[in-house]
This record gives sequence, C-alpha cells and structure tokens, in this order.
Amino acid sequence: MSSKPTHTSALHEKDGVSQPDSLNKSSIASIKKNRRKQPSVDELVTGILNQDKVALSRAITLVESKNTKHLEKATAIIEKCLPHANKSIRIGITGVPGVGKSTFIEAFGKHLTSLGKKVAVLAVDPSSSISSGSILGDKTRMEELVKDENAFIRPSASGDSLGGVARKTRETIILCEACGFDTIIIETVGVGQSETAVHSMVDFFLLLKLAGAGDELQGIKRGIIEMADAIVINKADGDNVKRAQMARTEFKRALHLYPQKASEWQPKVVTASALQKNGIDDVWQMISAFRESTKNNGYFENHRKQQNRFWLLQTIEERLKHNFYTNEKVKNVLGDYLNATENSMISPFHAAQQLLKLLNS
Repeated sequence: MSSKPTHTSALHEKDGVSQPDSLNKSSIASIKKNRRKQPSVDELVTGILNQDKVALSRAITLVESKNTKHLEKATAIIEKCLPHANKSIRIGITGVPGVGKSTFIEAFGKHLTSLGKKVAVLAVDPSSSISSGSILGDKTRMEELVKDENAFIRPSASGDSLGGVARKTRETIILCEACGFDTIIIETVGVGQSETAVHSMVDFFLLLKLAGAGDELQGIKRGIIEMADAIVINKADGDNVKRAQMARTEFKRALHLYPQKASEWQPKVVTASALQKNGIDDVWQMISAFRESTKNNGYFENHRKQQNRFWLLQTIEERLKHNFYTNEKVKNVLGDYLNATENSMISPFHAAQQLLKLLNS
C-alpha cells in the first residue's frame, strides 16, 4: 500500500540559521558603541572644508533639528564655517506650482556644472498643515542633476516657518558655501509669502512665469514683480512659442511702471524652454551681468550686510518665540488663558500681557 504524498503549505516557514550558543559580547558592545557615535564639531567642519557631501548633509541635519543639544553643535559648526563662506552667488527661484521650477533648475544646474561651477540646490517643500509631512521629492524630479558630482541637492520641509522657507535655510547657505559651492539656488514653495523670505537671503531673485495661463495681468498686480530681478517665461516651446513672446512683451511693459531699484539694475524678461534647454545660457549671462554691475556700484556687498542685519533680528524673534512656548510657567496656564479668550472673559491683549509677565517673572 503506497503512502499519500505530503504537501507543504505555501505558508510553511523553513528553518533558518540557528543562533549560536554563545555570542561575542565585546563585538556586540563595539557595534552598539559605533552606532551611537556621532562625528564631533571639528570632524564635521573638517569634512565640510574638504568638500565632503556626507559631512555637509550631517551638519545640515543638525542645523534643522529642534533638539537643544543639536542646536548648540550646529551653532559651533556655523561659527567655524563662517570665515570660509560668502564667496558664492545666491539665486532665488520661484513661480507657481506647475511652472516647471524643478525642470528649469535641473537644466540650469547642469548648464552651470558644465561651465565648471559647483551648484547647491536648496529646495523647500511645503509641509502639510494637517499631518506636517512633506514629500521631499526634488531629488526624484532632478534625477540627472542629483548624479552630478559638482551638484548637491538638499530638499527640506518648510514646517511652520515664514511663508514656507525652511527654518534654517539661511544657515544652510553658509555651510554650502564653506563646502565649496559657488552657486547657491534656493527654490521656494511658490505659494505666497515664501518669496519675501527668500528675497531677504539671495543676491538675485528670478521669477518663472507661464504664457497663456492668465498670468500676465495677475503678475503685474502682485508685489512679487517689484522683487524680481528677472522674469523668465518658461515652456517657450512647440505651440507655446508665440504666446511666450507675447507674454514677454507684456511683462517688459509692466516693469517700466515700477520705480528704479536700489541696485540700479533694470529687470529683464526672457523666454526659455527648460525641456529643450533653450535660453538657459541667456539666464546665466544675465545673472553674471547683474553681479558685475552691483559689485561695481557697491550694492552687492551693502545688500548682504543689510540681509545679515535682518536675519539677526529674525533670529532674535524666533528665539524669543521658542523661549515663550517652552517656558514651564507659560505652558501650565496657556490653555486657561486660551479658553478665557475664546469665551470673551478676557481680551487677547490683556491675556498676552499677563502671559509675558509670567515669562519675565
């Protein structure tokens, strides 16, 4: 009588490698110790000055951290890197979602690296107001530039900072400059006030626009036109070339309605196709001309001094706000004051006055 064949379930788990009876405790301890070991301030600074991207990334992570110990370490790194910074051109690029910022920045960045430039792209991704999460997909969208040895892309979440600019973008610029990057590109979220914050940390502000999207008159009305040093009508290819040329004419007329800039630079309007790589070199030539012009008339250096002054005051405000919300006395009664204010039992102004007194008591 033949026996029935046995069938092994698809869910059957095969026996794995058995754990040895004894483990080397010293090896385990060594592995755990190395896992916890973090590079010192001097090690990170040395790495940054030697143009090590890994050291740069680690330092930026410390800068972006809200941990108090990380903040102290990041501050020390920035102080040591500061003498090696300020040797780049800082370019802010903005535009509404869908205008082709990532495609343009990749084409622009690849053009610059082909000229021997070292390019750092600081891309700020919008954070969700509900989950506080961000996609941080810029490295995926710039797949060619990310593989370039002379390029560095750092996506950061905007968090709850001013207008969507990453909380520590200003400090990150210093680290990138110390690491040898001579061209810093900051891509904004492009949804409002982020332009104001980016304008306060860059030398040249570039606005990307689309033709035939009802953008012409809307652009004229917005204050962002006053901040722009150049307007690029992107996606000027295929059937859109004629519309792009018309949009260029409209924006050129609009720019003449604004008073002369303190830089004495007359903003330019050009067309470009990031997809076909057309007009990219024109943009760089324009930025180079701006840099030469503003350095000759003294505006370039003076503008950076004013920016340093601005960011000192901004940092003071940020630290005061942080100290207020982390103060134990304030935290214990803030909820009560909020409830009292909501129910009109106390005015918001009087509540604020009482809470600020607690902070100083």
